[in-house]
Amino acid sequence: MPYAESKNVRLYYEDTGRGTPIVFVHEFSGDLRSWEDQIRHFSRRYRCIAFNARGYPPSGVPKSWTNYSQAIATDDIAAVMRHLGLRKAHIIGCSMGAAATLHFGLHYPRMAQSLTLIGAGSGSDPQKRKEFLRNTAIRASEFETLPLQDIAKSYRNAPNRVQLLHKNPRAWREFWLRFCEHSGLGHANTLRGIQMRRPAIQSLERGLRQLTVPLHVVVGDEDESALDAGLFIKRTCPAARLSVVPATGHVVNLEEPAHFNRITDEFLTLVESRRWRLQVTTK
Repeated sequence: MPYAESKNVRLYYEDTGRGTPIVFVHEFSGDLRSWEDQIRHFSRRYRCIAFNARGYPPSGVPKSWTNYSQAIATDDIAAVMRHLGLRKAHIIGCSMGAAATLHFGLHYPRMAQSLTLIGAGSGSDPQKRKEFLRNTAIRASEFETLPLQDIAKSYRNAPNRVQLLHKNPRAWREFWLRFCEHSGLGHANTLRGIQMRRPAIQSLERGLRQLTVPLHVVVGDEDESALDAGLFIKRTCPAARLSVVPATGHVVNLEEPAHFNRITDEFLTLVESRRWRLQVTTK
């Protein structure tokens, strides 16, 4: 099995296709298999790399939450790229992976040809921040004590996730079967080390105003926290464009794979043809 090492943790990855590289960064409830529809599509013309984050077998699962953080998750992307000898790549991330993708653009702009964020912004609403932290701490404890099958029941029926069930029951079932193969310890430590300690999107305003890496923000119109964060990024970052997908929840690439692949194709083509332009932002 292929692994890249980052900060003494082995990260499992898959590498498919040839061409300009795309690195896919998965969300909290998913893993690299969440990108299958995208890898099948884009590997026809691109080199597609997807990896499992630390805490997600067969990647290593550090026992302490102190080995997990937003900065470490960001550095893990760079470590995978360096292992593969990639000087630059398009980075595409969903939810937790979108946060890592955004931070990668802020800290490693020379390694990012473009950034695509799906469903970014969970926990950023200042009015709901305390509630988010309280609920996340409770959920982290549950991951240490309850079977993943029990936890999946509450996750899969969340208001911004149930859309996949209505659209594609088979994909919905497969997704949650994979979730139940994950590590409870890995999830608990990811919540404590990353989700509860990562900065809110709004706190990144200074960096966003200076960011010139082409940035595509994709949100479903039934994903409230991501909608607010997406609008903030669009209004703040001169390099950003925002695509809102109707009747769609949190994981746009799973719910509407054909639509997501099409708009991402268009975005990558604009970037590679050097026709991407900076926008005038509201100060």
